Amino acid sequence: MTGDRLQMLIAMGAYMILVILIGLYYAKRANESSSNFFLGGRTIGPWFTALSAEASDMSGWLLMGLPGVAYWLGLSDAIWTAIGLAAGTYINWLLVAKRLRNYSAISGDSITIPDFLSNRFKEKKKIIMIVAALFILVFFAVYASSCFVTVGKLFSTLFGLNYQLMMILGAVFVIFYVIIGGFLAESASDFMQALVMIFALVTILVVGTVSAGGIGNVVNNIKQIPGFFDFFGIASPKLADGVQMVNAQNQPVFGEAGKYGFLTILSTISWGLGYFGMPQVLLRFMAIKNPSELGKSRRIA
Repeated sequence: MTGDRLQMLIAMGAYMILVILIGLYYAKRANESSSNFFLGGRTIGPWFTALSAEASDMSGWLLMGLPGVAYWLGLSDAIWTAIGLAAGTYINWLLVAKRLRNYSAISGDSITIPDFLSNRFKEKKKIIMIVAALFILVFFAVYASSCFVTVGKLFSTLFGLNYQLMMILGAVFVIFYVIIGGFLAESASDFMQALVMIFALVTILVVGTVSAGGIGNVVNNIKQIPGFFDFFGIASPKLADGVQMVNAQNQPVFGEAGKYGFLTILSTISWGLGYFGMPQVLLRFMAIKNPSELGKSRRIA
């Protein structure tokens, strides 16, 4: 194992130990009541609410996959996706957060989304609760599996470890962690993870720009790629046997830019609609201690 990879492994190990300690710290409190386990007893502050919501929302695809799309095809797909996600995030916090926090408390002190929907409409046969729970179970299983795929690919790519084994270990760790620490541990670890993500993204941007010779050099190189800076076009990398072609200077070779049409833009922006039905985000709204501080959380998020 190279020195760089050993350093990465040590950093990951230290991070995992810290996450485990957070889970153990909140374990006793989480198991005092159902409200504590599922919503942290509605005691979460505005900073924890905002950053844990956004960290839990930003999956491996958004943190690593979308920058990869931008690197491969140019800014159009990534920019329109980012616009849709930013708008969806803001509107969700603006229109849903406070109403959901207030009504979930009024409606029988609901502690889950299915519980809230059932209590809100005062149903007796719990049909809405069952249907909502099934929707979350089915579709969230697919969503969660994509996160475990990210874990498998990460360890397989960096350390050459078995892809399937890393997926399984990741799933087992998450299940036991949530069972032991509940919502409080998950929110605290997400808060810490948000700080790590912000630091990493800013550091990579600065270090990458400096390593490439400065912002002027970066822009000049990108301008040579047809369609890379075009919001209504898309870069077209040239491939040979599935591998990107490079020139004599080992620079990637691109063909003529493709078109990025209106329907594609509309479809890409629509990613932001997903926020209104994401339980891991909606639960943060329900868990904040003071509903009047949701405005502050929205601005932070």
